Amino acid sequence: MIGTKVVIKGDLFSEEDLTIEGEVEGTVTAKSNEVHVGKAGKLKATVKAKTARVEGAVSGEIHCSESALITATANVQGSIVAPRVILEDGAKFKGSIDMDGAAKPAAVAPPPVKPAEPAK
Repeated sequence: MIGTKVVIKGDLFSEEDLTIEGEVEGTVTAKSNEVHVGKAGKLKATVKAKTARVEGAVSGEIHCSESALITATANVQGSIVAPRVILEDGAKFKGSIDMDGAAKPAAVAPPPVKPAEPAK
């Protein structure tokens, strides 16, 4: 956890879930885990995570391999790239959303064609 009185400038790497209540400027990477930006959290950063939950302020990019949740108390300015994006009613968002990697319907193979029977 990054506390409310902590300010980090630079790159942050985590191999476990991370909760940010303080200020971070730079890059936050937790590719196999969740990044949770609490209500007091303020990020000017690129976030790379498995999932992200934003309750505070993020200015930058959010890249998730699974999902991004922008809650009603969040203020996000920038881009979100994730297969699933949830914007709760009341969330402030300005930017772009790319549902990159979203599940695409599987191609259905046509049924096999039977050869015509010879005429008698």
